Amino acid sequence: MSTSAPLPSSNLKALFSLVFVFFFWGFVAASNDILIPVFKKAFHLTQGESQLVSVAFYIAYTVGSLIYMGISLLLGYDLVNKMGYKNSLALGLCISALGTLLFYPAATANSFYLMLCGLFTVALGFSLQQTVANPLAIALGTPDTGANRLTLAGGVNNFGTTIGPLIVSFAIFGTSDNEHFNLSIDSVKIPYLILGLAFLIVAVILKFSSIPDKPQAIHDEEKQVNKDRKNALHYPQLVLGMLAIFLYVGVEVSTASNLPYYMEKNLNFLTQDIAPYISLYWASLMIGRWSGAVEVLSNKARTRKVLKLTMPYLAFVLFLGVNKIAGHDLSPFYIYAFVIILLIGADMLSQGNPIQMLLIFSIMGMLGILIGMFTQGMLSVYAFTSVGLFCSTLWPCIFALAISGLGKNTSQGSSFLIMMIMGGGLVSWFQGYVADQTSIQTSYWVGVFCFVYLAFYAFMVKGILKQQGISYNTTGGLSH
Repeated sequence: MSTSAPLPSSNLKALFSLVFVFFFWGFVAASNDILIPVFKKAFHLTQGESQLVSVAFYIAYTVGSLIYMGISLLLGYDLVNKMGYKNSLALGLCISALGTLLFYPAATANSFYLMLCGLFTVALGFSLQQTVANPLAIALGTPDTGANRLTLAGGVNNFGTTIGPLIVSFAIFGTSDNEHFNLSIDSVKIPYLILGLAFLIVAVILKFSSIPDKPQAIHDEEKQVNKDRKNALHYPQLVLGMLAIFLYVGVEVSTASNLPYYMEKNLNFLTQDIAPYISLYWASLMIGRWSGAVEVLSNKARTRKVLKLTMPYLAFVLFLGVNKIAGHDLSPFYIYAFVIILLIGADMLSQGNPIQMLLIFSIMGMLGILIGMFTQGMLSVYAFTSVGLFCSTLWPCIFALAISGLGKNTSQGSSFLIMMIMGGGLVSWFQGYVADQTSIQTSYWVGVFCFVYLAFYAFMVKGILKQQGISYNTTGGLSH
């Protein structure tokens, strides 16, 4: 197994500063899964209408990317390259902070659509942050561990997704023992005002951090880029990758956002008791990403093998600890330790190669949904939840493969990929619509079809990159 040189101290500090931003994306996105059933009851919505929460949040990524590209076109130069990566991140956080302020008048006016405007604005800021942060994480070091650095940042993202539902649920419902809670939209005011303050604090921290205005790796790749390709859309790995990102985010979000309805309707769960299971779903992504980030933590083969076995369970223990503090009964979750064995096996089988990992994990995610569809009771819940394990490393795999070899078009390509995050809203809404027309379990066929395409992309992208002189070795290394 090949080894990689450790990150320079300056890049390591920049990476640690960067992961704060990834944390916020996860915290807010997973918290939406708690807002969906709350808004559904408070505003008397259908399941399809309740998924407008996801639509408003994720469609903002597309709008943000279009604004970014439109401004760049009008100015005649790339906006991020002109502003610098650090300033762009800080601006994105300020935009998100503005969105949280809208929750206060929205709750006061009891307006569902003003709530959606607040979520839309928060995600509008996230769009700019994502355009910058994803290629930045990949570029802060050697190409062979780029996807792993993105996986590490994703692991922090999923710490946010793990605690987000619990904190927001506590803010809305109070303690888990409160059976006679008073459902009030006013309860969202303070949590989101505090979140907005946190956005501003981190914006200041990033402004004075060691994050470079433009990573050296991107400078170097610009010199090597194929001059015959004038923009990012001339690269088939990106074009196919855009649809892959759309469907990946779609299946990841829709599986979780429709899970509360399934548990309420089919298993008779109370709304306030669902939060730990939503937390487990997003913790599953953290579990998988902590395992996938091992290559960044050590360059010794023996240490990596040990970490591959231990890191998933450390993340699982963190999930248990957070839920213990929140006062939830942990007994339903211990059995999930055996499900994690499947993740470890799939991870070892992929050998760190992003193409193999994308194919294997897509197949495993598909099987998880199918088992959830054709079983009942808690087995189906654990099956649906396991989808989080196998979605865990798909984002960094797709993203790294899609922008491979783009050079000076990297920021533009990243923006196109971020645009496709709208899949999280549209696929969730479509699954909610299918659930209204058929049944909630039947609606999960939508997720199965998403995974079919992801496996297809894994099959196609290997040949596409090979034609451009780019190949991935068995340990995930990128070579020209």
